Amino acid sequence: MQDKIIIAGPCAAESEEQLMATANAIRSSYDGPLIFRAGVWKPRTNPNTFQGIGEQALEWLQRIQQCMNIAVATEVATASHVVQAIQMGIDYLWIGARTSANPIQVQALTDTIAQELKKSPTHRLKGIMIKNPMHQDAALWLGNIERMEHLGIPIWAVHRGCGHLPAWEMAYTLHQSRPDIPLLIDPSHMSGDKESIAPLLTNAWALQYDGAMIETHIHPQDALSDAQQQLSPDELKTLLSIPIPTTKDHELLWLRSAIDEVDNQLWDLIEHRMSIANQIGMHKRKQSLAIVQQERFQHILNKRLIWAQNHQVSDKLVQTVMHAIHDESINVQER
Repeated sequence: MQDKIIIAGPCAAESEEQLMATANAIRSSYDGPLIFRAGVWKPRTNPNTFQGIGEQALEWLQRIQQCMNIAVATEVATASHVVQAIQMGIDYLWIGARTSANPIQVQALTDTIAQELKKSPTHRLKGIMIKNPMHQDAALWLGNIERMEHLGIPIWAVHRGCGHLPAWEMAYTLHQSRPDIPLLIDPSHMSGDKESIAPLLTNAWALQYDGAMIETHIHPQDALSDAQQQLSPDELKTLLSIPIPTTKDHELLWLRSAIDEVDNQLWDLIEHRMSIANQIGMHKRKQSLAIVQQERFQHILNKRLIWAQNHQVSDKLVQTVMHAIHDESINVQER
């Protein structure tokens, strides 16, 4: 694990005691190169949830930096965040998924970082991490990297997935375009569930990711945000002890990871379709309507066959899939 970039720490800075205890526990359980992370400003969806401590928490990160000789990182989303973080000597900044979705905002942050670096030639800033946007858009992610790489500061891409889907294909597209940019995984946000972190990280190691950003809290059950996806320091130690898989054909593994994800979505959609079919069945029984309505099915099938002609999909596949789905829908409606 020594050659991997490991970034660990809580979702949010909640108190100086919480940060120091977490940093101490992580350092005690992992002796490799480490960056300690903590959110200072939290872009939460619900305004009634914990929004972060703000500028005061930068002082806590600074103490960890000075007392424990650990590099520290935090998220920035506004020009004010950038100014405060750089002036407090934060080592690494990261651009979150919500911010990454807005190229105008990313450009504004880039301009502010450039201004601050020019004003402070002795700055401590060692790198900028850019997470993928909330939606699957490899071009936008790549564009954000290109905006910021002219700053002369090392840029890392952080793959955090989209809506608790890995979005392996998006990461593969970015990696093919820019294999020179270190690629890290954020399995905490990718899964939203700490039980899923290990398999995601194992797959990322097999794909030769360069590192990982993993949310770690001294008492995850008491966390003020993202409690369900944060590991304890002991759990992090176990996670980082998993052997790194060896794979010869990395391109095939990338493509298989992408197709596995598509399959998962496909079956989720089929399950959803059957739940709607069940509702249709209940409605038909209430209205004394026939379960089988061949005219309706033929209309759907014809529409799909036209679609197939425009998308280079065989008629045979469409016929087979649609008849199988229709047969199962009838079974569901007759129950």
